[in-house]
Parts: sequence; C-alpha cells; structure tokens
Amino acid sequence: MSTPYDAVVIGGGQAGPSLAVRLAGAGMRTALVEKNQLGGTCVNDGCMPTKTLIASARTAHVARGAARYGVTIGGPVAVDMAAVKARKDRIVGQSIDGLTRWLQNTPNLTLLWGHARFVGPHAVEVTGASGKQVLEAPKIFINVGGRALLPDWPGIGDVEVLTHTSMMEIDRLPEHLIVIGGSYIGLEFAQMYRRFGSRVTVIESADRLIAREDPDVSHEVQAILEREGVAFHLGVHCAKVASAKGCGRVRIALNAGGAAHEVEGSHLLAAVGRRPNTDDLGLQRAGIATDGRGFIKVDDQLRTNVDGIWALGDANGRGAFTHTAYNDHEIVAANLLDGDNRRVSQRIPAYALFTDPPLGRVGITETEARASGRRVLSGLMPMSRVGRANERGETQGFMKVVVDADTERILGAALLCIEGDEIVHALLDVMAAGASYKVIQRAMHIHPTVSELLPTLLASLQEQRAH
Repeated sequence: MSTPYDAVVIGGGQAGPSLAVRLAGAGMRTALVEKNQLGGTCVNDGCMPTKTLIASARTAHVARGAARYGVTIGGPVAVDMAAVKARKDRIVGQSIDGLTRWLQNTPNLTLLWGHARFVGPHAVEVTGASGKQVLEAPKIFINVGGRALLPDWPGIGDVEVLTHTSMMEIDRLPEHLIVIGGSYIGLEFAQMYRRFGSRVTVIESADRLIAREDPDVSHEVQAILEREGVAFHLGVHCAKVASAKGCGRVRIALNAGGAAHEVEGSHLLAAVGRRPNTDDLGLQRAGIATDGRGFIKVDDQLRTNVDGIWALGDANGRGAFTHTAYNDHEIVAANLLDGDNRRVSQRIPAYALFTDPPLGRVGITETEARASGRRVLSGLMPMSRVGRANERGETQGFMKVVVDADTERILGAALLCIEGDEIVHALLDVMAAGASYKVIQRAMHIHPTVSELLPTLLASLQEQRAH
C-alpha cells in the first residue's frame, strides 16, 4: 500500500527544506524525508559548527597577541575544549530546533524520518523506526548530500581516521594533529587547532596548497599558516600509515622533496574530498543516470534523465557549497512555481576559504584569464598599503582582480585579506549586473574601511599578455 503525494523531497540539507516549504506553499501535498539530522552538512558538521570553532580559535589567538595592542592579560591564555565544543553544540542545536519547528508548522508538509530508496521511477520506500512505507509522487527531488573520502594509502584502515564529521565530537586538545589534505577544509582545521594549542602538520600530495588557486595565493596562504607554526609536507608520495607506540598514536612514513620523512601524531584527520551519498538510493530502480564518481547527472535546470525527478546540492556534482545547494533550490523553485527560466550556468562561481585572514574568491583565476586568449587587465594590492588593515594590525595577504580589457567586465578576484569573504561580494554584484569595473572604480567608498581600496585597486589595472 502506497501513500500519494504531489511532491517528495529526499534529504533535509540546505536545498531540501526550503524547496519543500515552497512546494507546500504552492498547494502541493509534500513529504520531506530525512535519514538522520535536518540541516545537512552545513548545520551539523560543516559551515556552522566549524565557523563557530574558528571564532573560538581566533579569540584565543587575539588574546595571546593582546600585548601588541597595549592590552595586558593577567596570565597565560588557556583553551577549555569541552567548553568550546559545548558552545558549538548549543549553536548547532538552536539552528536544528528552529528548522524543525519551521517544517513541522508548515501546512501541506509532512516530515518523515527514515532512509529513502527508489523502488520505481516515482516510488520511494522509506525505512524508519516505525517500519516501511512507500511514497508515490509525480515530482521527486533528491538532496542527499555527500560524505568524506579517505585517502587510499597503505595502512589507512588500521588506524583511527577522523573526518570533518567526527572532528565535531572532539572535546580534548589533540597533542599533534596530522591533516591529510592541503585544501579548504584541511587548512581551516589546521589553523583552528594550531590556535587552540595543538601541534599541526599538513600533508598534501600536490606541489602546493589549494592547487586550484593562483600560485601567489597558494604561497601566501602557506606563509600565513607557517608564521603561526603549522608545518607542511608538499608533493607527498609513497605515504604509508601505521600505528605508533602510545594510545591511539599514528605514524606516517612519506617521501617529499626528494627525501624520506616520518611524522608521528596523536590524531589523524582526512580532508581529501567528498563523495555523493547516492550509492544506497536505489537509483537503478528508477533508471536515474550517474557518472563514474556517483554524481547524479543533471541538465542546466537540474533535471535528471527521468522526467519529474531533479537532483540538488552536493549529489549532482554542480557545486560543493552550501550556497550552491541553496541556489539549486532557488533555480528549481523559480522554474517550477514562478514561470521563470533560470539555469545553473547563469551563476558566477564564488566561494571562500575561511582561514584568518579569509580568502574571498569569485569568477576565474588570473591564470585562467591569461590562458583564455583575452586581453587581460590585472591589479594587485598588498594589505600593508591598506590603512584599516594597519590600524587593526592585520596586514597579511593581498587583494587581486582581473578584468577583460575589451568589455571592461570583471573576470575574477582573489581577496586574501581581512574581511575578504565579505568585500568580495561588491565585485560579485557588479559581475552579476554585467557592469563595467569602472562602476566600482568611480564610486566613493567610506573611509576608513578595507573596501575603500577597491577603487584604488581597480585604478591600478595593467594589461597582461596571455600565456
């Protein structure tokens, strides 16, 4: 016996709840199915908890450097990891509670707990604590997210390996945290735990950190973290993992820089990427196509190859961020309910690395711009030239922007600087409007701010030859 709905949403991550509420508000009888916790990665073990931890780590870091500002602290700065975790748990819990109340109080919307699997193109079996039930609907939306990958290194299965999810349960300070992966997640944890007081070593197989960025960005991020005491091994190969003497300790033997090295630590964190949660959805029963990595294939409006089924968020391979998942929901809702014609290809890539200082990124890199065959203008300003940064004693990093010389449109920017994750939106909005960079260059900005240097940066643009 099946239960009919107008729409079924599988997964309570960033896209699912908002889409379910929109559908229910449009008069559709809607079911939202969630297996574990509402909010997805972002709320439970991603953006919200990690940025809460980062805030605690920054507070400790600023307190240790208080003397630079003429402030005296009576004694050494200590970190109570149990209290740090309790604060994080409290903030996450408040978010989940609010989300749950919102969904439970939405008319036409039923919240179901359990694991969903397709048993047909428009039929989903939900297995929960109360048994099994089959839901049928002409419209089904998949929003199942992803999970952490583990490196395929010899011995990795013989030791305890933490991921960004299990790190959320740590309430004691690791003596020495080894981070496998020198990209966005790994670097945020590396700086965070170094500021908490751990020794931290980052192991990366590529020749530089965050290899998708320009080399000058990668090198400056590394320099910033090294100044705080984070150690790095880059270009790592032939790595082997083994248990070391001592409760739970781990040893990694590796080759890097033409020499053999050995790193021993108390905790091991893998931050090498993520995979979609699509392997236990019964997609083959519905005829839904995936690629070789398990991502659900979608078109420019997030429709799968099966009529009436959409895939949103991390599972579709069209974005790996909370904001791309939420934008997926906006695209689908606008097209289905508002008579719009929005597409994934219309959005401008934008993201941030939430180290301190943060890296705000939008559009393409300078390397990509130069390789595109365009006439390119570029400008770079070190933060040591920015008054607000000097006033606050935070002069690390730089601001960089690249522009199409013929159209005057901004192609991309990398703002590795104090408040760079916020300032970058000024450039993003001008790019979305399709306007000339001169709109910002000629605007009068408020002094003293970091953003006031954007017009100066844009006035310094110089042409760069394509490589």
